[in-house]
Amino acid sequence: MTTEMRKPEMTFRAWLALFILSISTFTIVTTELAPVGLLTPMAAGLYTSESSIGMTVSLYAWVGALSALFASVFLGNLPKKLLLLTLTVILFISNVLSATVDSFEVLLVARVIGALAHGAFWAMIGATAVAMVPTKYLGAATSIVFGGVSAASVFGVPLSNYIGLNFGWRQAFWLMAVLSVIAFIGIMLILPKITAKSTIGINALKGVLGSATLWKIYSATLFAISAHFAAFTFIEPWLHSQPTLSKSFIPATLFIYGIAGLAGNFLTGMIIDKYLKATVVLSALLIGIVLLMLGNNSESLSRANILIALVVWGISISGVFVGFQTWVLRLAGDAAFPASAVYVSFFNGAIGIGASVGAWIGSALSLQVLFVTAGVTIVLSILFVTIIPSSKPISEKLTEKTL
Repeated sequence: MTTEMRKPEMTFRAWLALFILSISTFTIVTTELAPVGLLTPMAAGLYTSESSIGMTVSLYAWVGALSALFASVFLGNLPKKLLLLTLTVILFISNVLSATVDSFEVLLVARVIGALAHGAFWAMIGATAVAMVPTKYLGAATSIVFGGVSAASVFGVPLSNYIGLNFGWRQAFWLMAVLSVIAFIGIMLILPKITAKSTIGINALKGVLGSATLWKIYSATLFAISAHFAAFTFIEPWLHSQPTLSKSFIPATLFIYGIAGLAGNFLTGMIIDKYLKATVVLSALLIGIVLLMLGNNSESLSRANILIALVVWGISISGVFVGFQTWVLRLAGDAAFPASAVYVSFFNGAIGIGASVGAWIGSALSLQVLFVTAGVTIVLSILFVTIIPSSKPISEKLTEKTL
């Protein structure tokens, strides 16, 4: 990839641009996951079931996965800044519609509109970050930009839950609309002009899909993210089932989880460039242990034990989110755009699988069985992680395949 801006050192504006992109990723992922924290009020407000609202997360994820692949084939050479602005406008429209719907069917339409922008935006933003920073800052840049993903996953959901309980679930989507406007203004004013010359098209996609190393990352992502979201999509009903937690304390519990996630993202950014594989392995292992504990001891856990478990979960999931994305960008080199697009497709597909499987297990069996199954699954992802090189041996091969 070549760009109009390829600076030997970072400037203040470049760092600020990374934080603007982080706000953008926070907005798009919080939009995706907002129903997770609003299952109960949205189901009541639209006269449908919690499982149906949960399935809107799955639909959003699947559409987002397809839009990321579409973007990698057809949109790679469009001006990144203009494209990001356009996608942010589409996201704004989706959130406004979601805030004003009066039926479940219209909600589905609004979610599909947002998902179309979501996948393309996420795929594009990784390549944008690579284009903006020198290689030695890639880990830190990824941690900042995709820290928005971690923050949304662990903080956006409790924020939505709090707003939904205290002000109404529609206000949560209005907040996402406001954040879309803030992201638009930030991108317009701060993000430098970047003209992409990315490897794009079917051949570029084939080159990425022909990499055995990237396939190991994608497979690990599929296991780990599916497991996480199978459990996390239904964290609110699980917390409601705990006799040691009052209904009024649940938003505070989710916020503690969110704060732990933000701390985890900061810690990940400090160590990931030197200890990428160790960070991902330890993070996945800790999440697996937490999920198994929550599933096996759900009837006897004290409030303190639940909070400790959620803090560990929140810290660890940041290592998984940022770790896999950094790994893909580090290995892909000039093929960052198609490699990131495929990663986004797997990530969103995993959210869809996790939410769907979680809904089935939770309704057919129990939430306890769901958490145990998720714990075992995320531990299995470590088998793939341990055989992935943490260095950058394949970028040249990918580039050759796409020429």
